[in-house]
Amino acid sequence: MSGGSGTDRVRRFLLEEHPVRGQLVQLEACWAALREHAAYPAPVRDLLGEATAAAVLLASTLKFEGSLTLQMQGDGAVRLLVAQCTHDFRIRAVAHFDAARVAADFAQLAGSGRIMVTVESAGRGAPYQGIVPLAGGSLSECIDSYFATSEQLPTRVRLAADAQRAGGLLVQQLPGVEANAAWERLCGHSASVDAHDLLYAAPEALVQRCASIDDVRLFSGSAVTFECRCSRDRVLGVLRSLGEQEVQQVLHEQGKVTVTCDFCHRPYVFDAIDVAQAFGPPGVPAPDRIN
Repeated sequence: MSGGSGTDRVRRFLLEEHPVRGQLVQLEACWAALREHAAYPAPVRDLLGEATAAAVLLASTLKFEGSLTLQMQGDGAVRLLVAQCTHDFRIRAVAHFDAARVAADFAQLAGSGRIMVTVESAGRGAPYQGIVPLAGGSLSECIDSYFATSEQLPTRVRLAADAQRAGGLLVQQLPGVEANAAWERLCGHSASVDAHDLLYAAPEALVQRCASIDDVRLFSGSAVTFECRCSRDRVLGVLRSLGEQEVQQVLHEQGKVTVTCDFCHRPYVFDAIDVAQAFGPPGVPAPDRIN
């Protein structure tokens, strides 16, 4: 077994003598950064963490540059959840929910609806989209259904999240081969890993436990980082599109203009000087500060 340990990495592993592979991710710092400006009830937070880990695992199976978006939409307490991951593992995620209906049960959180996985490839035309119903007792089961119907590859996914970490494990049989004893062992042992171990066990120990008697190779993997696409310049562009009169009216009524990113909930605050410079002569930049 080769490779170091550490969180905020997605790591590939394979059985040396069998056509079976897997991916493991444990997120900590980027999971905290993703939620820095948002407050989610624990059940919603954990579901968002599972979806974020799932997006990373799914993106790790891509063989080209692009991005993957996992979207859950239903009539449950969480009416919309979106998690995105690029080919180089930059993540962002958000959930919209009805606080009065939040419960610990997945069925109540998700309700009836669908999960959409959209893959966009740079320079490859129209995006690919796979859709599966929100069925089963967990997000993991929904992702398993996605692989069974859209990818047609025997795949098992385990997901977990709490206030400190989000993580997941994906095991997959290589295409074009029949199920064998090694695959059955890997499925069985991965299913027996509890949420705490999935989040906090050392990757080497976790992978070896899943591989059981088989020789396994664990690679060092790739770093995962949080990165939202919002920026102060983008928000200034939104303000300019609204028009100076409307922005000045908000400034007059509130003493400042606050714009919050819909995705990461980061607030951007602009005072009278910022607004004056935003609508001033061309070429005069707004000051680079956030109050």
